Amino acid sequence: MGTETLAISSRRMFRYAFGSLLLLAGTALLVAHGLVWLDVEPRILRALQGGSICALGTALGAVPVLVIRRMPVALSDTLLGFGAGVMLAATAFSLIVPGIAAAQGLGFSPWAASGLISFGILLGAFGLYLVDRKVSGASPEMLVGTPDKPVIAPRIWLFVFAIIAHNIPEGMAVGVSAGGGMPDADSLAMGIALQDVPEGLVIALVLAGAGMSRVNAFLIGAASGLVEPVFAVLCAWLVSLAQVFLPLGLALAAGAMLLVVTHEVIPESRRNGHEKLASLGLCIGFCLMMVMDTALG
Repeated sequence: MGTETLAISSRRMFRYAFGSLLLLAGTALLVAHGLVWLDVEPRILRALQGGSICALGTALGAVPVLVIRRMPVALSDTLLGFGAGVMLAATAFSLIVPGIAAAQGLGFSPWAASGLISFGILLGAFGLYLVDRKVSGASPEMLVGTPDKPVIAPRIWLFVFAIIAHNIPEGMAVGVSAGGGMPDADSLAMGIALQDVPEGLVIALVLAGAGMSRVNAFLIGAASGLVEPVFAVLCAWLVSLAQVFLPLGLALAAGAMLLVVTHEVIPESRRNGHEKLASLGLCIGFCLMMVMDTALG
């Protein structure tokens, strides 16, 4: 009887996962067709589409939690390393290098352009550092919730909030590149969407492993990427106001992403003793994003 009940439960969860995939795909198609009919400035529309692709990647990553409850730690660390490599390559080839070129295009000398981008990188990293300090200082009572609900450790919520905060500079990067008319804006959005897949999966699996229901874990994991289209549109609008915001915005996003990778993603991928797998994933992710930026962009 127990085996039969388990088989029925597995089939039900598989139907939930398959239905969720169809729902996400259908929603993406409806949104894509709806955006075409909106009378929106093309660069803003491009930023919204790029941010939506990133959010969809996060949502797709959360779907497997409806079928599986745990993922091998080695695979999780490899995927985190892969995401770190993608973000490092995107920082270099989609943000810093185009930012220097954009600054020189505005009349800055090579030294001044590099100085402007360096200032933006440091400012972006410092800004995200302040956000991280604010999140880390949240009270455990606020993070855990009420006693009548399943208690989830504050460090779990902090990890989830940290990943959600990490999506902000990714949305910024998509918005700045799209708003500035960068030729590799689409490949940047696709690369970020690729690395968002394991992030959505990690959030959902962590919450499910901590005792949350699979459906709620999926919903939170899927919703964690919604900040990306919001910040993509906001930054694209800011860039469209003044051209000087383009190199500075690219540098701000680069600094925030650098801090995310070095302070959170890479240490987390090596925390469980799978340093070699994490490093291999990082190299693969870096090369894949580099190809997308240089050869396909």
